[in-house]
Amino acid sequence: MEIPKYKTNCVERFLEYVKIDTQSREDSATFPSTPTQLELLKRLKDELIALGLDDVCMDKHGYVFATVPSTSEKSEVPVIGFIAHVDTSPEMCGAGVKAIVHSNYNGEDLVLPDDPSSIISVSDNPLLLEQIGNDIITASGTTLLGADNKAGVAEIMGAVEYLLAHPGIAHGPLRIGFTPDEEVGNGTKFFDVERFAAHCAYTMDGETLGEVQVETFSADAITLTFHGFNTHPGFAKGKMVNAIKVAAEFITRLPREVLSPETTEGYEGFVHPYVVDAGVEQTSVKLLVRDFTSSKLREMERLVEQIAGEAVTVYPGSSVGIEVEESYRNMKEVLDNHQDVVENAIEAIRRAGLNPRIEPIRGGTDGSRLSFMGLPTPNIFAGEHNFHSRFEWISTHDMHKAVEVIIELCRVWEEQAPT
Repeated sequence: MEIPKYKTNCVERFLEYVKIDTQSREDSATFPSTPTQLELLKRLKDELIALGLDDVCMDKHGYVFATVPSTSEKSEVPVIGFIAHVDTSPEMCGAGVKAIVHSNYNGEDLVLPDDPSSIISVSDNPLLLEQIGNDIITASGTTLLGADNKAGVAEIMGAVEYLLAHPGIAHGPLRIGFTPDEEVGNGTKFFDVERFAAHCAYTMDGETLGEVQVETFSADAITLTFHGFNTHPGFAKGKMVNAIKVAAEFITRLPREVLSPETTEGYEGFVHPYVVDAGVEQTSVKLLVRDFTSSKLREMERLVEQIAGEAVTVYPGSSVGIEVEESYRNMKEVLDNHQDVVENAIEAIRRAGLNPRIEPIRGGTDGSRLSFMGLPTPNIFAGEHNFHSRFEWISTHDMHKAVEVIIELCRVWEEQAPT
């Protein structure tokens, strides 16, 4: 195993953080959506204070901000930020996580002991073959691991501790931000960009070693509400209009070979029905609409409206209401105007001895919204794999490399500042 250039306890921190259930909830009316997220956020606040930072704050919404003071002799080094979210996906249980360290990985499939039918296979995870000789961390088979995004949290904390212990490393002022509710689309809902006060930021929330991501989907959410008429089924002839059947007609008419998650990749967008709340009188269908360009997003929304109209005509007496809500937009539209922010990340990855991988995200990050809120924010790898599932895994080698990239990125910004 390669010896880390900057030895930190990021792995040890990660193994402690995953024990805390921080699963967020989409149907919650509170913020954060679950109180358990505050447990980790309060812990991070206390840990930052214990490291000696004197401006650590946790606001009423749970956001934790802090500043690592500059060690540079230069007076005009830009303030840069590092951000990670504490919540885990609502799609898979995050309580009672038992992290397992598979030491000196030998290239074989990983069998998860609490459910031996749960196997992380090399055939489905070819990147595992790049990890032979490294330590791999997984969950035990019945929960997710929480690497998304507690790996990023731990890596940022590890880098902060190292920089504070090594003031000889020249860097400018650093802003640190830990956020709740990213997994349910609200990670930036109350994020105070003005108070964060950084020139730019980087989310540590990516996958493969060496990745930097400057493109995300543009995303909207559509809620279709189909209206029918309910009456006693024994006396319903000529009267009942079943909204469930109207919604089913709509779903059946959606494209199958194209524009669906299970048939698209790369830069291809999709329409994805993911929640149905069904009743005869009224049935709602929620859809995710994703594409890398806003114009194609609008085309798909018009297609959804057309298909919904066709479904309604099949069932006279029915009707449909359509509500479109903007989720986020492709951060490339902003980052194209901030090439230094991207190029410095690429240079830091090179200095860490890695080949930069410029990959689009078939999803979004907090950086998508933050970029449009005035804080250009690309996404850097944290080493996470198999997000939102019990097959999550992460390499300790990759975690140490992520810390190295953070530190090298701080150095790059300092070196480029005017004397």
